[in-house]
Amino acid sequence: MTTITFRSGTLDDLDAVNGIITRAIGTWKVSDRVKRLSLPLYHYQPEDLDHVELVLALLGDRPVAVAAWEPAESRHLPYGQTGLLLHGLYVDPDLAHGGLGSTLLKACRDAACERGLDGVLVKATRDAVGFFEGRGLIRLPVLSQERDYDLRYWLPVA
Repeated sequence: MTTITFRSGTLDDLDAVNGIITRAIGTWKVSDRVKRLSLPLYHYQPEDLDHVELVLALLGDRPVAVAAWEPAESRHLPYGQTGLLLHGLYVDPDLAHGGLGSTLLKACRDAACERGLDGVLVKATRDAVGFFEGRGLIRLPVLSQERDYDLRYWLPVA
């Protein structure tokens, strides 16, 4: 049996990463039209790697899941906190519900801890709410309709 390993993603991984994203979005409970129109917004481009860190889960040498994070803007964080924004977390549907998403979420939390930050901010899709709530993330209130994303979650480091 092949084990899962993890490593940082690079420019050479973008096609595989975007393939995972395409397959994962294919499972969302939205219309095919919405999937088709929104898909390019979720794909990563080479210039994204200037500020987004990728971590890949590999089955053998095949990428099967990816997490991406970047420093979060203070205006989106709980007051007085510092953190990373979990930009994306995608698992190949053939391997969903096997713990890869949880492991990548922990990797993001660990990265925040290593940087001396307070936690991880997530702006979830409706389909992902159960995943994040099931892992104990705290839903943040909407304080400003103009500024705050409705489905924001916070994972404290401590």
